[in-house]
Amino acid sequence: MNPLLKSCSLLLLLCSNLALAQIPATSSQLIVVTTPDWDAIQGTAQRYERHGQDFQKVGDAFPIVVGKTGLAWGRGILPIDPEEQPVKREGDGKAPAGMFTFGSAFGYESTANTRLPYTVSTDARECVDDSQSSHYNSLVDSSAVSKDWNSSEQMHRKDELYRQGIVVEHNTPAAANGGSCIFMHIWQSSSTPTTGCTAMDPQNIQQLFTWLDPQKNPLLVQMPVAQYELYKERWKLPQR
Repeated sequence: MNPLLKSCSLLLLLCSNLALAQIPATSSQLIVVTTPDWDAIQGTAQRYERHGQDFQKVGDAFPIVVGKTGLAWGRGILPIDPEEQPVKREGDGKAPAGMFTFGSAFGYESTANTRLPYTVSTDARECVDDSQSSHYNSLVDSSAVSKDWNSSEQMHRKDELYRQGIVVEHNTPAAANGGSCIFMHIWQSSSTPTTGCTAMDPQNIQQLFTWLDPQKNPLLVQMPVAQYELYKERWKLPQR
């Protein structure tokens, strides 16, 4: 096939997939995070559960903070429209926008009240953010693998931010410079942004620990309000 025609066909396929995308029928738990605009660092999160064909709110919305430079489209379960901007890159200080699954929970305690897979954050636990590493965007036990990275996120910190956290499956499998180590975790304060994660009050992360059920295939939908309203009908998203 002519390279130009092949590129055009790929573009049409990606845009078509994005337009037709919606919450999978197998997912019955949803967390919706919205911010006022792409540059905002504060926003709100709301939990939902599916009842029949519809999602209904669970509890009250609660405040969150995102990346220090706001949001950008990330690599989740939906393809990124090539025409959409901004797009998340490694080290840009932005939290990812889009639709994402959840990985494991992690924390400082030896056990946790959660149905998610749980990993204890020891001093050897690191999340690799060096895109040249074979372990890029992975949580590893640095005492058990051969180190091939120059930078990483220490998971057992001296502060409380990672006392409880949940992995957001962004850029999985990892594409170089696509962004790494995205979590939901405890915030420093209600006005202090993160370097790319979504953070909240300790009681709210604890609430997510106990509520999220892998059997219900929970998802995170995260984006500015205007984009949420734009995609709401096409993606079959619930009313905010």
